Amino acid sequence: PAAPGPPAAPPAPPGPPPVLVDPRAPGVGTAARPEFGDVASEAEGGLWPQMAGVLPVGAATVELPEFDWEGTRPPRHAREDLVVYEAHVRGLTALRQTEEGDAKAGTYAAVKDALPHLAFLGVNALELLPIYEFNEVEHYKLLDNGTTRLNFWGYSTLSFFAPMARYSSGDGALTALREMQEMVRECHRLGIEVILDVVFNHTAEGNEMGPSVTFRGLDERSYYVMAPAGEHYNYSGCGNTFNCNTPLARQFVLDCLRFWAIECRVDGFRFDLASILTRSSTRWDGESAYGSVVTGGHSGHGGDGDGRPAAAAEYGGGVYTGTPLGAPPLVEAISRDPALAHVKLFAEPWDAGGLYQVGSFPCGQRWAEWNGKFRDDVRRFLLLPGGGGAISDFAKRMCGSPDLYPGDRGPKASLNFVTCHDGFTTADLTAFNERHNMANGENNRDGEEHNLSWNCGEEGPTKNVEVRRMRARNRRNLMAALLLAHGTPMINMGDEINHTKGGNNNTYCWDTDVNYLPWDVLVSA
Repeated sequence: PAAPGPPAAPPAPPGPPPVLVDPRAPGVGTAARPEFGDVASEAEGGLWPQMAGVLPVGAATVELPEFDWEGTRPPRHAREDLVVYEAHVRGLTALRQTEEGDAKAGTYAAVKDALPHLAFLGVNALELLPIYEFNEVEHYKLLDNGTTRLNFWGYSTLSFFAPMARYSSGDGALTALREMQEMVRECHRLGIEVILDVVFNHTAEGNEMGPSVTFRGLDERSYYVMAPAGEHYNYSGCGNTFNCNTPLARQFVLDCLRFWAIECRVDGFRFDLASILTRSSTRWDGESAYGSVVTGGHSGHGGDGDGRPAAAAEYGGGVYTGTPLGAPPLVEAISRDPALAHVKLFAEPWDAGGLYQVGSFPCGQRWAEWNGKFRDDVRRFLLLPGGGGAISDFAKRMCGSPDLYPGDRGPKASLNFVTCHDGFTTADLTAFNERHNMANGENNRDGEEHNLSWNCGEEGPTKNVEVRRMRARNRRNLMAALLLAHGTPMINMGDEINHTKGGNNNTYCWDTDVNYLPWDVLVSA
């Protein structure tokens, strides 16, 4: 007989349990990465594959300190009276010329120093790109030219109740919360409302192959739209879709909005890819879009494997996962919540799954919409050679888009914009026919391909006097149309001084002057 082989190796001991971030903590400690864009090593406390260096601090169990609002009150402007300025905390303040004792650039505290500029422009509402805790180095890449690619914009939320710690000028997880409250207080002192860009359509955990950071480790199927085999639906274009209309996820979103509205006195919210909030919830776990039990199918997974819910006669024979709902529970709950009655609600009424709801977002009396048709029709008429857009369409947009918002909704339902953070600036709309995104490292495949722009005869920078004159006229026309049209105008940060991004229409990854407001130009103007 053959000699016996070596004894089998004992089973490996179980690894340490995953460390999860408390999704309701109002502060997240990032001591290993105190500066924006720093990369922490494993030895310094990096926890997930991208070396975020994030640790929960247990702040949710600590009573929040009382904040002194110094007698200030929210301005409570009527929605139709708003002039909105879209900005990024770091982008607005990174190039501020500071003196000794001034607030640190790139922080909530530094935003206070920028407010006189906004007041001078006549702005009375500051809309900030995401300020929830996010991991800006999740897609960190060192490029050949020595620059680094980051997640600058912040549309990849890690902790929904916690202000971004690296926008704080001090240490401590709750310091960011206090400085954010101070920023809101000083805005209110000048009559400027604060609107937060919130991302409830997806999270930083990616698809089914992503890391377990928060919700995946708690209850993945309740918080994400998933298929029976565990694949994630991707209506967000970012790997996962938040399961907004399950009772558990719905309550989380409501609690989060209440926290910001009550504790931080935020005046409004802009919901990124808001159409996802209207899609039906996953039916595989036995819950309908309205939280009712679905009969039929296997226990816990009421589906037949091809994307259809289990036999459900109620609700008109069943609602497929992701179906747009006429009365989505989350949108209705937000609209009727008494704690949010004073808060302004703005929907970006589309998503990456092809759902487009401009003019038809549910609960329209309560919500305003980013009017994408205003952007497109104004660009077509004013920029495309030969009058590429119909004058009737341009007239409708200037008159408050009555074809989209008839009757009682009216022009106040339309948030008008020609440019925003995503896409060309006004200066680039008049200087580039094509996107120039090679620096992003994606072979110029990223970003919008159809920009409805016109370079006035030459691509990019030019010394041609006639081209420069025509570009300046077109910029003035675009800004005049925006400010004179019925509805609520939104100015993109930097457009007031013709800031250019060099033809890059997808600058999500650049922590450079491409995304910074050039204060030296303002000083010399």
